[in-house]
Formats: sequence, structure tokens, C-alpha cells
Amino acid sequence: MRKLIISEFITLDGVMEDPGGAEEFEYGGWSLDYFNDEYLKFKYDELVAADALLLGRKTYEIFADAWPSHADSKSFANAMNSMPKYVVSRKLKKLAWKNSIIIKGDLTKEIGDLKKQPGKNILVLGSAQLVRTLLQLNLVDEMHLMIHPIILGKGKRLFESLPGSRSLKLKKAVAFSSGIVVFSYLSMPVKEIRESYVGVR
Repeated sequence: MRKLIISEFITLDGVMEDPGGAEEFEYGGWSLDYFNDEYLKFKYDELVAADALLLGRKTYEIFADAWPSHADSKSFANAMNSMPKYVVSRKLKKLAWKNSIIIKGDLTKEIGDLKKQPGKNILVLGSAQLVRTLLQLNLVDEMHLMIHPIILGKGKRLFESLPGSRSLKLKKAVAFSSGIVVFSYLSMPVKEIRESYVGVR
């Protein structure tokens, strides 16, 4: 079964709003000073390990406005433009970005069916509201949280308004020379969490 992987840029105080500066957030573009070759390699490897994107409406519109104008044939942009993009939205009617498909129905069924198809990972970028929904529906297999060494003090937080507690299992942690630390976590069903700590005092 394919894995559904969440990948997010986050500040030390949990803000994930407008890391690239494409929106109107006061501190938009806060991640740009931390880009380096390590970051670029990680994001490229993460992308080519997937063969589909799953996006919320707002993130899709930002990406669809930016990526089609990048025409290089061997890069990140080519992978973004060529792979299928599944967009969760009730508002959008037409999708201009190549290989884009709207999902409007039962997310548990439609995304569950996507995960059952043969292929590589399904990658979710940005899309905070969608991420919270996916977590509530227990559809997330793995999370890549790219923690940046910056505190903003305001802005949208990825996990705000998420009901209930949730445990994750650390898969890997990688530090970049720019100060970014990437924590890769596996989602764990409640039963598995409890069994993994049996005998621990």
C-alpha cells in the first residue's frame, strides 16, 4: 500500500503560515534564508519518492500560479508539473494546472482508494486544514516536520484546533547546517502505541 506523507515547514513556535512569501502574511517568506544544498537535496529526494501530490485548495492555487512557468526538464519543477495533483475542494470547478484532479467526495474512501493503488508515496505539502482533517481520519502514515530556527510569535499553526491528543513514533532526525532540523515521524494507532511501551516503567 502507498504511504501518505505530510511534509511541512514549521517555526520553533509552531507557525507554518506562508513560508515562501506568496501570501500576505506579515512575516511571509520566513523560510527562505535557511535554504541550502542540504535542504534542496532533501526536498528533491522527498518529491521523487512520491508519484502524486495531495493538496488543499489554497496551497493548490499558490502552486498552480507558480510552478507551470518553470520549464526546466530535469528538476524539481518538472516533477511537480508532471505528476498527478489531487485537490480537495468544494469550491474549485476548473483546474488549469496539468494533471490536476478534484476530490469532493468521502475523503476516507477516495484517499483510501488512492493509497491502495500501486505506486510510490502520496505527498501532502502545506494544506494545513487538509492535514488536520487527514489526521482526524487516521489517513496519515508519516510526517516530515522541517523545524526552522526562528520564532515569529504569530501566524497559523499546523496543529491548532486539532481535537484530542496524538502520539507519533520518531523514524529519523536530520540536522542541516542552516539550522533546520527535520523530524520524520510515523503515525501510530493507539493500540500499537500502548503495546510498544508494555514493560516500560
